[in-house]
Amino acid sequence: MPDCITFIGWHNSGKTTLLVEIVGILKERGWNVCVVKSSSHSEVSFDTPKKDSSRFKAAGADEVAFIAPDQVVVMKRNDNMPLRVLTQRFFPDADIVLGEGFKNANGVDKIEVARQGEEPTLYREVSGVMAVVTDADVPGTRVFRRNEAREIAEFIEKRHILQDLDRPSAHLLVNGRPIPLKFFVQQAIAGAVSGLVEALKGTQGAKTIEILVKTPYCREDGK
Repeated sequence: MPDCITFIGWHNSGKTTLLVEIVGILKERGWNVCVVKSSSHSEVSFDTPKKDSSRFKAAGADEVAFIAPDQVVVMKRNDNMPLRVLTQRFFPDADIVLGEGFKNANGVDKIEVARQGEEPTLYREVSGVMAVVTDADVPGTRVFRRNEAREIAEFIEKRHILQDLDRPSAHLLVNGRPIPLKFFVQQAIAGAVSGLVEALKGTQGAKTIEILVKTPYCREDGK
């Protein structure tokens, strides 16, 4: 499953501009890149009121998808799904998932982008910050300058893409929550499932294999 790294920083720090550059560089290198952006605002409208998809959502549909020849847009209630779970669930084919925001995400590496002329501050307050982008000197921390988008992309490539590229992996989600698996368990599951699937017609050249198992419905009272 893809690794994830997110860019954090105060408003107008240049996160989006830098992220756009890095996405372009990683795409030039042939990687499948997905981007997830967070927002602190609720009730953000992604559809015109009274249009069909908004009517379905207002009627109580849990998920609404708009499908066109060039895109798919899915509207889904947010049940506080952690960034790493979201990555595993919705972007299994990605080589890397880049986030903007999510400064409080657990288990996710982060790069702080500081405003021009200001010193970074979040790396002292937020867990998982592995580098900062700033024009200031920050002792003891990996520092990139604003004109080093290519160097940052190479850093992400080496640390988050190439090191796990040839390792088989398996991830288990139960009721939408990830279950930690030791590496040898991942290898065993990946090997067993791959072997079974390879024997089926139409599975040649598979990069990822997804299996969804729905257990028999059981109410809380056991009936």
